[in-house]
Amino acid sequence: MSPGEPLLEIQGLVKAFGDRRPGTPVLDGLDLEAAAGEFVALIGPSGCGKSTIFNLLAGLIQADAGSLLLEGRAVPHLRGRLAYMQQKDLLLPWRRTLDNAILGLETQGVPKAEARRRARGLLDVFGLSGFEDRWPDELSGGMRQRVALMRTMLCQKEILLLDEPFGALDAMTRAQMQEWLLKVWARFRPTVLLVTHDVEEALVLADRIYVLTSRPARVKEVVRVTDPRPRAMTRPDLVRRKADLLRLLADEITPVAA
Repeated sequence: MSPGEPLLEIQGLVKAFGDRRPGTPVLDGLDLEAAAGEFVALIGPSGCGKSTIFNLLAGLIQADAGSLLLEGRAVPHLRGRLAYMQQKDLLLPWRRTLDNAILGLETQGVPKAEARRRARGLLDVFGLSGFEDRWPDELSGGMRQRVALMRTMLCQKEILLLDEPFGALDAMTRAQMQEWLLKVWARFRPTVLLVTHDVEEALVLADRIYVLTSRPARVKEVVRVTDPRPRAMTRPDLVRRKADLLRLLADEITPVAA
């Protein structure tokens, strides 16, 4: 990959759903890129197709048109090069913390003993030391999400898809998880694509924010965030950026009829 070339590029992505042609359009000529080690956030109205983008990248569904490039080469999907963490932690209730964390490694064929050795080496990093033998229902929501992210990171993929990972958490736990996520990202430096409905979350975490239109989604605006981390949302420049992003999103929301 040449210096300055994006690791990931999406060009003219089109997707519609439905048995009848042309179907219901969800994505309409979407363009997006991410550099190696970059933290990118996607925000947009509910139902605009953000999760559809992730499902296309993961190869769970196929695009109707458009190109996907990885290191400048066209690929059908990113399967094998990414790890995908959804909003629900999806922990298996019959597995303890450590064995939930190694599930991804096991599916890749790593022997259980080796997978456990690797996981134990990261328990401190993920704030789970001392909780390795707990059952999922003995963990708080934030800790369950840490187990889910540890499971994702242990797969050692260069691209990480995060689909509303903290959406179900209370505000205080969410803020703590954002701070903790940044520390983990700074250590491992994957390329991160984050879907979020929280404008503040996007501003606190991301290097670049893609604002999407209502369905069918296109890129309405790309906002670069160059403020040094950690970022406090009390800073006047971030308060102004938040107001600007909220205005962009408000333009895409269809008013409810009286």
